[in-house]
Amino acid sequence: MRYYTGITNNFPGGLFEHVRVVSLFDEQPFEHEFFLRIQKSFPFIEELSLVNYKPQNRKQSYESNSNNQTLSLIEYLFLTKLYISDVHDDYIEQFLFHTKTYLQNNIIVYVAYESLQRVTHNFTRDSTRTNCAKISKLHFWGQEKPSNSLEEYFPYAKICYGLY
Repeated sequence: MRYYTGITNNFPGGLFEHVRVVSLFDEQPFEHEFFLRIQKSFPFIEELSLVNYKPQNRKQSYESNSNNQTLSLIEYLFLTKLYISDVHDDYIEQFLFHTKTYLQNNIIVYVAYESLQRVTHNFTRDSTRTNCAKISKLHFWGQEKPSNSLEEYFPYAKICYGLY
């Protein structure tokens, strides 16, 4: 099996070494521990898509806990495409904060411009800068006129607008 779609919070885990494409959907929030379980279950994941509009419940405790030092860093060593356009801003933070997620270089990200602008504090936030510098292609939905600091914040990314 190469694809595993429609995974929810009820996903029991397991090891799926041959799955390369995963999609996550739920009407309940995904917490950091859930993403850790996904990474361990799909160690060779290449494409990940998320749909979840609910904010993370434990985000506040993560932020107030000394720069997230108690969180396990989630490493996506083979991830090449990340679809995070239909998500609450918390999930964009989940993947772009270098203290929560380690991304490899040359990743392609699909995201809503306005959400990314909020999460990166108008492309100035230091905690998202490391992972943003690893993005090789950035697909935006909903924006055609970029801010001046966008290209500086994504120094290696080809920036695309419109439909995916």
